[in-house]
Amino acid sequence: MGSHTVDWSALRALDADTRDAMGRRERRKRATRQMLIDTATEMFLERGFEAVTVAEIAEVCDVSPTTVFNYFPTKEALVLDLPGDLLAALRAALADPGTTPLEGMVQILAGELDNLTSWLEAQDDRAWAAEAVQRFEAMVHDTPALQAHHRNMLQQMTAAACDVLANRAGLDPRDPEPQIAAAALLGLWSVQVNSSRRYLDGRRSPARVRDAVTTDVRRAAHLLETGLAAFAVDA
Repeated sequence: MGSHTVDWSALRALDADTRDAMGRRERRKRATRQMLIDTATEMFLERGFEAVTVAEIAEVCDVSPTTVFNYFPTKEALVLDLPGDLLAALRAALADPGTTPLEGMVQILAGELDNLTSWLEAQDDRAWAAEAVQRFEAMVHDTPALQAHHRNMLQQMTAAACDVLANRAGLDPRDPEPQIAAAALLGLWSVQVNSSRRYLDGRRSPARVRDAVTTDVRRAAHLLETGLAAFAVDA
């Protein structure tokens, strides 16, 4: 990757209001967490996820392996993490009586997409930055342990969505309606990830990437909104 470096934690950045509200101790903890994420990701991309140990990451960061595991319960979580604030935001968006669950999910995805495109806009070499993100996504896609961890994250988010939707509809989370609704809504997350990989080619500007990905997500959302009854049915 040449002389470039990537602040991988920037793609998971908190909003400014949240950062400003942190105390000094919490900011130090966030800084350590970000250092671990950035260092581990660079090492994984350079040598492969399976070839790097937690002990090696700890040594480079000048901390103990125990410290690493205090921040991240597994090695996979250094690459793919489900922050509590994201899960809380998902629950709040789906529970908001002022919007439909579908609108709430689209808003969450728009915020995640804004994180990515804002980061891209801040890079001097956007083609290189796009290639770096593609390499990251390829690593996740090609590593069985990371794929399993990603599925587990989606299951956690789907379970949280199911609980919120069941409560909102006055149903039991074990009922079929909240289960299928939650699975469908979280399916939009995969649509956005796949669409981002498709359009993040280094040639499109961050604004064009945002527009293209947003269009794909809204097309999928429209299908959920109108229902599957007429989808792929011969006239």
